[in-house]
Amino acid sequence: MEDHHDSNPPALRDMVSRAAFGTQASLRGPKAAVSFAEAAQMTLFSGRVTDLEDRCVLIAAKDQLNAGLALIELDGFASRIVICPPDFSADQLASVISSAEVDAILCDEETSDVPAGTPVYRLGVPSLSESRPQRRGTTEWVMPTSGTTGAPKLVAHSLARLLGAIRKGPSTGEQPVWTTFYDIRRYGGLQMFLRAATSGATLVLSDSGDTLEAHVGRCLAAGVTHIAGTPSHWRRLLMSPFVASLQPKYVRLSGEIADRAVLQRLQAAYPHAQIVHAYASTEAGVVFEVHDVMEGFPREFLGERDGVELRVVDGVIRVRSSRSAIDYIGADDRCLRDEEGFIDTDDAVELRADRFHFLGRRTGVVNIGGLKVHPEEVESVINMHPQVHMSLVKARKNPIIGDIIVAEVVLKGDARENENHDLRDEILSICRDRLDRHKVPAVLKFVASLNVVPSGKLERRSA
Repeated sequence: MEDHHDSNPPALRDMVSRAAFGTQASLRGPKAAVSFAEAAQMTLFSGRVTDLEDRCVLIAAKDQLNAGLALIELDGFASRIVICPPDFSADQLASVISSAEVDAILCDEETSDVPAGTPVYRLGVPSLSESRPQRRGTTEWVMPTSGTTGAPKLVAHSLARLLGAIRKGPSTGEQPVWTTFYDIRRYGGLQMFLRAATSGATLVLSDSGDTLEAHVGRCLAAGVTHIAGTPSHWRRLLMSPFVASLQPKYVRLSGEIADRAVLQRLQAAYPHAQIVHAYASTEAGVVFEVHDVMEGFPREFLGERDGVELRVVDGVIRVRSSRSAIDYIGADDRCLRDEEGFIDTDDAVELRADRFHFLGRRTGVVNIGGLKVHPEEVESVINMHPQVHMSLVKARKNPIIGDIIVAEVVLKGDARENENHDLRDEILSICRDRLDRHKVPAVLKFVASLNVVPSGKLERRSA
């Protein structure tokens, strides 16, 4: 089914120019904003973008706005664009430069600690270009997998594959104004950037230095109507005093399991919004969207639909799709697909009635007395308690009885442990009612907060 010979779309700059014609759509950062119509005509290289023709270029700009403008300008000129997340360590950056065979590094004034030995181009102030050089060829887009530690896996896409799930129908009424809690240098954020850039919609960028109040304030000023983020992003907003300030028409979740609790709380907070959770990964691309505000996905999604073929083999999702990545870069010992062209996603599911429920990553399973436990499955049960905001489940070594399950729980603002001594027992009782005995936490403790990594996901480490 899958065609590895992608169609050759126009350069991103040409698509942006057409989509933005006659609109006020813009890319809005915390310090500056640029209309997409101008972005299609701008240069960060004083008109010298052709110096990077047929070269492998790593974008290491710290400013998201600069990174977005560089993507628009470089597609069609560079042979390969490597998109570097802003939190990469020096060792990770050096690994990427070697694995991807980077010829040039693009930095802005905020970038520091760039490894020596590779030519560095400093991005200038964006300015309108007097000349508009013609496209030279097709550019390969390379991204590291999210949540990577150590030497990251690099995943190569084409622009056509990245755009595969973005539908461009005829405009009906006002264009949406998007924001995303994601950074556009990660797969989820890049999808939102490309969606806005190729459809003539405004995108309000997040910023790692922003407080939630500052981000919400910029969203309100821009009139944001569509918001995307991970469930952890949304839980952070739901527990804040700013949740009622926003009244989106469209709410999108991806990157983590969207459990029943977070979906129901979003529906209560935004009763007039369309709530969608998407299943996607850097390797598999966007696989499907769920629109019924229920956890998991219907059994009828199996098989081939909308350019994607979905299977569940031994309880794990496998995907064959024209939207998926081309291959890994610099990893001779890794194979992205099996002989039939399917990608093993490592995401475990369980069929209950006519619906598949996500259990968690297969590699994230913990072993308790020889029995397997998916931490996310336990968390989804704990999160259903009306006084629980979010939770994190992990294994902890016990010198006497071996590994035990430990749950850290963040309570809602109106719940206090010292005011309700029975709350812990209530939560554990729910777990006993809904989970097998070995999955029930042996220890449950209340914490003020849980760590979220820069990709927007809960930080999962063994105790």
